[in-house]
Amino acid sequence: MDELFELRIPHSAEAEQAVIGSMLIDSACIPDVLNIARSDDFYLELNRDIFDTIYNMYIYGRTVDPVTVLDQMRVRGVLRENSQSYLLELMQVTPTAANVMKYVEILREQTLMRSLLKVGTEITEMVREGAGEADTMLEAAERKIYALRQGRTVGGLMKISNIIQNVYNQISENAASDNTIPGLPTGLVDLDDAILGLNKGDLVLIASRPGMGKTSIALNIALHVAKAAKKTVAVFSLEMSREQLALRLLAGESLVDSQKLLTGRLSPAEWQRLGTAASVISETDIMIDDNPSLSVAEMNSQCRRLDNLGLVVIDYLQLMQSAGNGRSYAGENRTQAVSEMSRMMKIMAKELNVPVVCLSQLSRANETRTNKRPVLSDLRESGAIEQDADIVIGLYREGYYDRECANPNEAEAIILKNRHGELKTIPLIWLPEYTSYVSAERHHSEDEY
Repeated sequence: MDELFELRIPHSAEAEQAVIGSMLIDSACIPDVLNIARSDDFYLELNRDIFDTIYNMYIYGRTVDPVTVLDQMRVRGVLRENSQSYLLELMQVTPTAANVMKYVEILREQTLMRSLLKVGTEITEMVREGAGEADTMLEAAERKIYALRQGRTVGGLMKISNIIQNVYNQISENAASDNTIPGLPTGLVDLDDAILGLNKGDLVLIASRPGMGKTSIALNIALHVAKAAKKTVAVFSLEMSREQLALRLLAGESLVDSQKLLTGRLSPAEWQRLGTAASVISETDIMIDDNPSLSVAEMNSQCRRLDNLGLVVIDYLQLMQSAGNGRSYAGENRTQAVSEMSRMMKIMAKELNVPVVCLSQLSRANETRTNKRPVLSDLRESGAIEQDADIVIGLYREGYYDRECANPNEAEAIILKNRHGELKTIPLIWLPEYTSYVSAERHHSEDEY
């Protein structure tokens, strides 16, 4: 009966043996295998134990051959009576290590089949038990299927060895990359250095008083990610229309005064710059939804269907519908709603495995202080927002409060919370005619020419 059950679970004993046999025959293939294969790809426990042993040996730079592997299996307490003969058998049944990546593909295919079987069973049980409303169950089912597409699992305990393997592979990828930061570049160099770019799974909050330019800086970042990283960027605008956002993107990219763009009275040189900017922006994969009544669940559902998603931008938090059901809160319950939504956004960032940049308004509290620079407690209906966010950036311009000040266009991106490093203030320059922010260093170096 056990053997019959074993046959029903998708797996390939031959492929598992061939992968391990290849690593024993030719240790040069081990890095390529470990880059793709995981411990869970080995369904049979004996094969999984051998793979885990080889993985640990490779990390510590030890020589991998049948003798050393046997010794390490003894040290790790997974040595069996037949382990020695089994290792020799694996090497004999593997004709060559040249096809090892084909064997790994078979393993990954079988792992996906097992995961699909598990998720299908979970969805069936959920429906049979009637766990919640149909929409709730559909959302849960979509989440599970999406996680499979991304090669991940939803929930469940995972062995630390598997987690370490994932982290180790990520560090190796970062080391081999030409990028100086692990995350996506914002285009503001000093800011990137401080927050290490926009990292997968991070919720990044950009907060300011109305009219300070938070939409502008978010669009700057969105366009830079779309151009530099060649990623799809999803922008959810709950305040401005698609056309208004496109106009701002054109002004910033063409360096043509936005007021002139509205009138259409442009010089031939400006028309040329506008045409070039329109072409550049059109070639990016920026997707915009300006539905003002979207919930986080609806945004998440749309994003799951996007290929090559790199970044999600939400403008802005206080205009959003509550997380799952479109309820509207008033008065003191509004704090509860915002807390619910910020939690859902953090979950969305983790599930989609992309950074989510959300804009937020600051309360009037800072305007009563002599020093009007924002602090964390200025976040409207804060509480959970500052807990859920990985990075919080407050925008400040002295010229916003005093137009007669010496440098009205000098701005600051104040990092109020940073899970990746220190809190610091990044100098920026606000270009009001182009509704755009640029790095202060870059702006000054351009002025010198």
